[in-house]
Amino acid sequence: MIRALPGVMSAALLLCMTAAGAASAPPDLTGIWTMQANGKAGAALNGVGDFQATAPFTPLAKGKVAEYHSLVDATGDSPGAHCVAGGMPIAVFLSGGYPVEFVQRPEQLIILYEGHSEVRRVFLDGRKIDPADLLPTRGGTSWGHWEGNTLVVETISLQESIDQPTVHSENARIVERYTPRTEGGLRRLHVEVTIHDPAFYTKPPVLTRDYTQLVEGRMLDYNCPESDWVEYLDKLREAKER
Repeated sequence: MIRALPGVMSAALLLCMTAAGAASAPPDLTGIWTMQANGKAGAALNGVGDFQATAPFTPLAKGKVAEYHSLVDATGDSPGAHCVAGGMPIAVFLSGGYPVEFVQRPEQLIILYEGHSEVRRVFLDGRKIDPADLLPTRGGTSWGHWEGNTLVVETISLQESIDQPTVHSENARIVERYTPRTEGGLRRLHVEVTIHDPAFYTKPPVLTRDYTQLVEGRMLDYNCPESDWVEYLDKLREAKER
């Protein structure tokens, strides 16, 4: 019987382990994405369309939505007009065309939305956070795991949000599914968003979009608050000169 040399066995084992690791590695979603199907930067689908006209709202949600619109419809006001970021899940729909950048690391996916400079961290390392340490915010706290080729993200610890089309209560749980593919020579990312919120919806609404990797271009600064700050300084100067 021919015996393999120890060094040969080690090299063969390492090669097998490397191949197995590569086969099981999740897709890398790193890149800048847009909702333009041709991969170009520019305006695209705006928000979620007529979602509120067909959403399966509960009576509680209908009352809150009606009260909110009675306040702002006459002026056309919105959070964005006051430099307030949309939060989840409306951020997923890219504010009508602003790109989003994914930076994927083993322990987390960092999502950078150009619109309002929103930043999300999706923890991928299975970490646990004491619920007492979760601070409700517009963006919530997100964890993710892989189901085959699909990244599944769950977001909780949200503030009640009535001032976005995809309204939700503070107890909402939002689940996103990101599935990459290649089509027409371009990288695509199918996005599915489900809002689990029995207080606001009689059944969980599901919204979908498709991202395409940006062909050329880069993320830009979003300086929404700057004009307000400049105007404020001008008012201080005027008051000083009186």
